[in-house]
Amino acid sequence: MRRTEMLQEIRKMRFEEMYVGWQKGRFSQEEAARVLGVCPRTFRRQICRYEENGLEGLGDKRLTQASHRRAPVDEVMKVTDRYRSRYRGWNVKHFYSWYVRDGGKRSYTWVKNEVA
Repeated sequence: MRRTEMLQEIRKMRFEEMYVGWQKGRFSQEEAARVLGVCPRTFRRQICRYEENGLEGLGDKRLTQASHRRAPVDEVMKVTDRYRSRYRGWNVKHFYSWYVRDGGKRSYTWVKNEVA
């Protein structure tokens, strides 16, 4: 489990504890929000999402969406196949210079991470 996913699960568990405490009258919304580290308005929004969709409603949608900057799979495969078939044994600096000459548009760091 990645760190972001783990933190999201912890956030959900803490919210559920505060929600139950608020329902039983042990906390006010302001107190529960302060414990969670959010403003009272955000806590009220989370209450609405929790009551409509349960714990899944509290999930961070950004974690499930692919980045718009992500390279297409066919481009990644093309670069890695070219390196393995023709340029194996070359260091990334030399391979990158040939990649750029052949019309490659990605950064050195991207190529280095894909080839390595």
